[in-house]
Amino acid sequence: MKNYDTLLNDLAPQKFGRKGVIWTTLLVVVSIAGIIAYIDQVIQGQVVTNMSDYALWGVYISNFVFFVATSFVSTITVAVLRLTKNAWRTPIVRIAEIISVAAIIMAGLTIMIDMGRPDRLLYLFIHGRMQSPIIWDVIIIPTFMAISLLLLYFPLLPDFALLKKHFKNTKPKLSKWYGMLSLNWTGSDAQKSIHIKSIHLISLLIIPAGFMLQTVDAWLFSTLFRVGWDSTNMGAYFISGAAVAGIGALITVVYVIRRAYNLENYITDFHFDKLGKFLALTCLIYLYFNINEYLIPEFTSKKEEITHLNVLVTGEYAPLFWFVIVGGLVIPIIVLFFKKGRSPLAIFWVSILVVLGSWWKRYLIVTPTLLHPFLPIQGVPEAWRHYFPSLHEWLITAATLAMCLLIITILVRYLPVIPIQRTADEQEELETAKNIKS
Repeated sequence: MKNYDTLLNDLAPQKFGRKGVIWTTLLVVVSIAGIIAYIDQVIQGQVVTNMSDYALWGVYISNFVFFVATSFVSTITVAVLRLTKNAWRTPIVRIAEIISVAAIIMAGLTIMIDMGRPDRLLYLFIHGRMQSPIIWDVIIIPTFMAISLLLLYFPLLPDFALLKKHFKNTKPKLSKWYGMLSLNWTGSDAQKSIHIKSIHLISLLIIPAGFMLQTVDAWLFSTLFRVGWDSTNMGAYFISGAAVAGIGALITVVYVIRRAYNLENYITDFHFDKLGKFLALTCLIYLYFNINEYLIPEFTSKKEEITHLNVLVTGEYAPLFWFVIVGGLVIPIIVLFFKKGRSPLAIFWVSILVVLGSWWKRYLIVTPTLLHPFLPIQGVPEAWRHYFPSLHEWLITAATLAMCLLIITILVRYLPVIPIQRTADEQEELETAKNIKS
């Protein structure tokens, strides 16, 4: 059995190497560029964007939906795995928790960006109507954020105590911080009992909160009675799509962390095989919902629906639409059906494809529908009939994605991405079981 010293040497947070510094610097530069663009947007107004009376949401809301989806699935995955006590999940759960926290923080920030001015957020609380899905979205996001932070923090208490001792002589200041964060954890039976119950309670709370978050997000669209959104399946459609985006993002980050910190002994091919099967299942389910969403309107033959579908399938959005369906769903399903396709490197590239397809899918959900309203569009400016994000929008959107990755990077730098105490306990249990058999 590996002792604590070996585990701490392997799993304790490490300084960034040269590649890590370059990566962090790049994220900071992109973030600063986006902040400058946002300041200019606040000064000049949203005239610097290409949003109009028709495309009134644009890329910001597409990005918001992507962040919500990623956060939802990462957290639900953690909660379910913690409640089922599957041993294989140990090296994965904390990375998923980190992704969830970063994504939900940026989801909340993206809503403020879309409002044009940050002070307008206050109006939602002053003038918000309880019958509006928007006010429920504003309520559930901070709630989900708080529970996600607790789900990340509580399981870290034993590891913070171990890191306090580990860095006591080499990095006393860091050791002091870990000591404060450990909340005087001693590992007593009473503490362990409360700790386990607390984690289970948080896991139980976050599952309904996550489904509420994703469903309310879907209702923002389906209650507007617009072509492309007018569907009773919107909640399930969003949840299934979120599963694809979240698992794809999780696999991508897990692979990068595994390579960067040489964790091949802890995050093995077995874990990627498990995650690959999970991703294949979610892609199949989401592909079914996509067929349902696009095929039924073809048979009903409503004029507005046919126009919307033609724009997607054969019109100006056709290249993007087919990339999302074929590249983001069909190809990953085919590749993941084969065991070699679930090897670490292969599944990494598949996950990159899935994440790209998932992001652009949100863009396709938002934009084409807004450009085809019920009211006649004769006599309106030609610019209103088309939408593509401006430079300001792209810089700000890229900055939010960079900030999300920056939060993940910083948390990975100072938190043990694989639970140390839990790993030690599992190794001890395995060794005990072997001794009993022998």
